[in-house]
Amino acid sequence: MRYFIHLSFDGTAYHGWQIQPHSSSVQQTLQEALSILLRRPVEVVGAGRTDTGVHATCMVAHFDHPAALDTDQLRYKLNKLLPPDVAIHCIESVDENMHARFSATSRTYHYFIHLQKHPFRRAYSWQVNVPLNFEAMNQAAELLLQYTDFTSFSKVDTDARTNLCTVSQARWEEVEPGHWRFTITANRFLRNMVRAIVGTLVEVGRGRMSLEGFRRVIEGKNRCLAGESVPGKALFLVGITYPPCTQPSKDNFPCG
Repeated sequence: MRYFIHLSFDGTAYHGWQIQPHSSSVQQTLQEALSILLRRPVEVVGAGRTDTGVHATCMVAHFDHPAALDTDQLRYKLNKLLPPDVAIHCIESVDENMHARFSATSRTYHYFIHLQKHPFRRAYSWQVNVPLNFEAMNQAAELLLQYTDFTSFSKVDTDARTNLCTVSQARWEEVEPGHWRFTITANRFLRNMVRAIVGTLVEVGRGRMSLEGFRRVIEGKNRCLAGESVPGKALFLVGITYPPCTQPSKDNFPCG
């Protein structure tokens, strides 16, 4: 039987989602806890790979088990066993053809920027010490919806078969005075894509790149043309959508 796990995590202490040879990861932490509780080796497959230090308020993973499970009891035991920076919100049985990664139809990320020193934002938001033109940044962000090849925003030498993605939403909003949130939704994301996009949009906001320059970055299909990758600590995976049969109850899972 196949089970979906809906979880959230603070990525500060982890080198991303995916298992690393000599570093801690969320995937490894979850697999080890499940293997202990189920008394058998368990492989967990995630909906995507988050980078080092990146967080998730909404992550989905799946695992297989030969017998039916008491999912409420398993969720309770997992939360007792897992460290405080990983929380299980819901475990549910799904069709065996469902896949946490390949069945997902979209993902949504948030990136946070604050413009003045703030002691309570420093761990989960990136402080930018120069004025930014967010109107120009939004105009540039709208251009992302016109393209599908995002090679310029991808980490080089990855195992991705294609750099094609469909972006359906990309916009900056001021959530509090001086605190801004970038929301981007796509059917899939490349490694480092959101952080590279934000870094390039900041170049626009600083007046160091025009809208046409941003367009040329996309069309150039060259990572060297784009801006620097911004810190991972301010990036959150906040939404993953699936066909309706796999969506959890909103009473059990605060995602979406």
